[in-house]
Amino acid sequence: MHKLGKNQKKLMLILLGGLALGLAGSPRRYFYTFNIIKREWKSIDKRSFNEAARTLSREKLIKEERLPDGSLKLTLTKSGKKEASLLRLLDKSVNFVKSKKWDKKWRIVAFDIPEKDRIFRNILRKHLFNLSFYKLQNSVFVSPYPCEKLIKDLINLYSANSYVKVITAIKIDDEKKLKKQFSIK
Repeated sequence: MHKLGKNQKKLMLILLGGLALGLAGSPRRYFYTFNIIKREWKSIDKRSFNEAARTLSREKLIKEERLPDGSLKLTLTKSGKKEASLLRLLDKSVNFVKSKKWDKKWRIVAFDIPEKDRIFRNILRKHLFNLSFYKLQNSVFVSPYPCEKLIKDLINLYSANSYVKVITAIKIDDEKKLKKQFSIK
């Protein structure tokens, strides 16, 4: 993952939002997304925008194209789409809301990611810690919170389905220790 400044992240997410506009399934979803993009767009000043665009272009995360009318068209590259999707996922995990009432299910994430993909392995671990998972072993994490969708999105983003398994269980041995860890009854 690239180290991006605040305005670079905003610009990437705005461009990803533009992609989402094209995929919006309903007018309500389209206008909701459009209003978010519009609000974020207004909060970027022109100089910061130009600087962010140049940096992202140098990093090959966006592609700049001059149109015949003199305007500039910015599009996310393949690696830019991946980066923007990861930013969106990480933002979701930071804003993750824990359920007030436990549904009596454990979410277990087990993985065996090859050394050549250690960057993803480290990103996955950080993501699991952000979601308040407890580390049972180096590659086994557990949580009482329903966050399977976020984990599956991350796994799909990195095409790591064959390396990562998400398990929903109703019982784990030594459950008392885990309940104490998560302060649940």
